Amino acid sequence: MNDIPSFNSCIEKSIKDNWLLDALTDYKGATLQYHDVARKIEKLHIMMEAAGIQKGDRIAVCGRNSAHWAVAFLATLTYGAVIVPILHEFNGEQIHNIVNHSESRLLFVGDYVVNIIDEKEMPDLEGIFNLPDFSLHVSRNDKLTDAREHLNELFGRRYPNAFRREDVHWHVDQPEEMALINYTSGTTGFSKGVMLPYRALWGNVAFCQDKLGNHMPKFSRLLSILPMAHMYGMAMEFLFPFCSGYHLYFLTRLPSPAIIAEAFKEVCPDVIIAVPLIIEKIIRKRVFPKIQSNAIKILLQMPVVSKKVKERICQEVLEAFGGRTYEIIVGGAPLNQEIEQFLRSIDFPITVGYGTTECAPLISYSDYHDFQPGSCGTAVDRMEVKILSADPANIEGEIVCRGTNVMLGYYKNEEATNKALDADGWYHTGDLATMSADGHIFIRGRLKNMLLGANGQNVYPEEIEDKLNSMALVSESIIVQRGDKLVALVHPDIDEVHSMGFSQEELESVMEQNRQELNAQLPVYSRLQSFEISMDEFLKTPKKSIKRYLYK
Repeated sequence: MNDIPSFNSCIEKSIKDNWLLDALTDYKGATLQYHDVARKIEKLHIMMEAAGIQKGDRIAVCGRNSAHWAVAFLATLTYGAVIVPILHEFNGEQIHNIVNHSESRLLFVGDYVVNIIDEKEMPDLEGIFNLPDFSLHVSRNDKLTDAREHLNELFGRRYPNAFRREDVHWHVDQPEEMALINYTSGTTGFSKGVMLPYRALWGNVAFCQDKLGNHMPKFSRLLSILPMAHMYGMAMEFLFPFCSGYHLYFLTRLPSPAIIAEAFKEVCPDVIIAVPLIIEKIIRKRVFPKIQSNAIKILLQMPVVSKKVKERICQEVLEAFGGRTYEIIVGGAPLNQEIEQFLRSIDFPITVGYGTTECAPLISYSDYHDFQPGSCGTAVDRMEVKILSADPANIEGEIVCRGTNVMLGYYKNEEATNKALDADGWYHTGDLATMSADGHIFIRGRLKNMLLGANGQNVYPEEIEDKLNSMALVSESIIVQRGDKLVALVHPDIDEVHSMGFSQEELESVMEQNRQELNAQLPVYSRLQSFEISMDEFLKTPKKSIKRYLYK
């Protein structure tokens, strides 16, 4: 891995090469050009210096996607500190846990998050910045306070002849140096802080530039939909386009299908990165109603005109996504088979990739020209992938991988690190798959039980079950996903129900109360929509683990 360049040098080069071009736009809001981003980075560096931040210190950021979120992230990396991105959907307790566990010294927060955190629960923080204007919400450091109050003066003294391209000289990172810690959840008992080195960020960006860059015009536009605190959104919708000199648009609001569809039409992105539910909802609500008339169905049965009809339908679908995209890349979960078959039938440019937070995130991908139905592509460059099976083409086994993208380990968790990374450097994903002779990977199931929220957030059912199982009349539970909704399957404490003389209606009333109380403790994306009562105990393995696959 000696040929891996400094990742920060890629950021610097993009800024210098695209100095006067548009870089970051808050959708329906202001735009920063690349030189604006550089100036803001430099001002944050001045405040970090004043606070006494050292190379390797942790700095956290928590808020909705925005231009200033991106600036805070880039400023931390280019300073040489370690960035700790936190999903803004986490509740206050979860945010406190991550800030404290990571030993972060500074925290950047959005205007929603600032109202749900309590600085007293994060005693080691030296400063909390407001993302909208980088003002100080809390300061426990007099030098930091002074620097913020006199920031423009300090900046002017440092650059009396204006801040120019040639002034951009930032931290030169090493490939194995830790760049960020990405937490898989916010609960202390379950969270794993994935330590990612600079080489992993570079490996993902370099791959995207090699495979996608050649198909995209110089002044490409991308729409950032997925949470940037999630590695999929961070790598594909932020770091790759920024390092390529593209123009990014951030939704800065709850990404409902209606808002996303509107933004696609306005931004006209040159490539689209998404989770399946976003694509599926737009197809079902905005495309299917237009093409499912009897007339269209009849025309598709006629060989002479069916090709032209399919081309017209394909164009209709492209228009729903802005009309310019080279391809749509789906990741995080399998694409619905009906939707996949429809899109392939009209030769729509869609493909599916696969990855994990531990690989920052890319493990496999194929261009849509090489896409095989049901697969998630082939191993990305600089990564080896194999299936632990005597017959990988026919018998499923665990996916393991090693290479440039793989993490350093889990922060302060040697036991979990040793379980995930073996002595030969292979990362054990916990996912089951087969692999064709030409290297295409077909995921067959998950050893892990993680669910994927509608907007790409990781949902860990064990965390929810742990809370639910301690509530009134609950003996055991399983959290399952039905479409984009989370449902609790609950087996009640039968003896307690009988001793209390509860009717079915009264039992359901207790469970509904449990659901509401539980939801108040959970971030929005992992809240339960409903529950189902099972009077029979769940079937279990000899080790007394619930056979989850029977209830999905």
